[in-house]
Amino acid sequence: MKQHLRTTVLFVILLLLAAASLLYGLFTGTVDIRPGELLATLSGHGDSLQAQVLLQLRWPRVAAAFVTGALLGMAGTLMQVLLRNPLADPYVLGISGGAASGALLAMLLGLGSVWLHGAALGGALFSMLLVFGLAHGSGSWSAQRLLLTGVVVAAGWGALIGFLLALAPDGRLRSMLFWLMGDLSYAAVPVAGSGVLLAGLVISVGLGRSLNILAHGAQTASALGVGIVTLRRVLYLLGSVLAAAAVMLAGSVGFVGLIVPHLLRLAGLRDHRLLIPATALLGGSLLVVADTLARTVLAPRQLPVGVLTALIGVPLFLALLYHNRQGLAERG
Repeated sequence: MKQHLRTTVLFVILLLLAAASLLYGLFTGTVDIRPGELLATLSGHGDSLQAQVLLQLRWPRVAAAFVTGALLGMAGTLMQVLLRNPLADPYVLGISGGAASGALLAMLLGLGSVWLHGAALGGALFSMLLVFGLAHGSGSWSAQRLLLTGVVVAAGWGALIGFLLALAPDGRLRSMLFWLMGDLSYAAVPVAGSGVLLAGLVISVGLGRSLNILAHGAQTASALGVGIVTLRRVLYLLGSVLAAAAVMLAGSVGFVGLIVPHLLRLAGLRDHRLLIPATALLGGSLLVVADTLARTVLAPRQLPVGVLTALIGVPLFLALLYHNRQGLAERG
């Protein structure tokens, strides 16, 4: 009963945090907008300039940031269970590198945003298939083999990215670097991304019981009747698609998928049927706040949102490591 109450309180806090982050993103910017003006704009009676700022500039960007953060949070949780490694994040298997290579190639060729998004998605999916095919090979499939293959493929993508940046003309280099570090400047309302998010949420929560068992080890899961091979393939495919959708929306945004699951596990969430939707809420809220700071802290200049997530994520992750070290020392 006590645990149920604690979980309920935590979800209420996460929902309030999500609402507060969205309002913060809508209100904050070079054009000041107050709550009453927001309601007037939504009802169709607001100032035309404010309506344009809210509906055409801020809302698409805030929505894209929330969906991207939610995708990264969920993908990070799935990857950590799949690899049984708390340091795994959505990009550990080379998905980000494949997407970045495809997007940077489209930028280098001067293609439009539709081609850019398509190239990013195609590069991510190609990298996913490449890693899975190489990791499976003709032998047994294992999380360690998948992780090692992903690291090697990611290194290869890194070399290709460096080559593309070296070839880029000065006029396109800035935009390429911004996208590479995470950029929501040209974000549109994420209709497709929202669809991927909802589908991934439904599938992940449905797999929650199996994920809880797999988290205790492959042997335990096999003994309890969980189809390990099928479950791992589903997790890899689902986590890769979620990460690919996030990269397609905002480029390479780090630390969200790594930090968010850790924070929620420290808060007491272990059941993946609850942890996964919680990571979506907290990941979305975190990225909305980070992106709002990225576009306002040095206004009118804008920072890549990946810079802000790194500035937030590095000290936070070090604090988590220190907390875990203290706990281990006390148990020892």
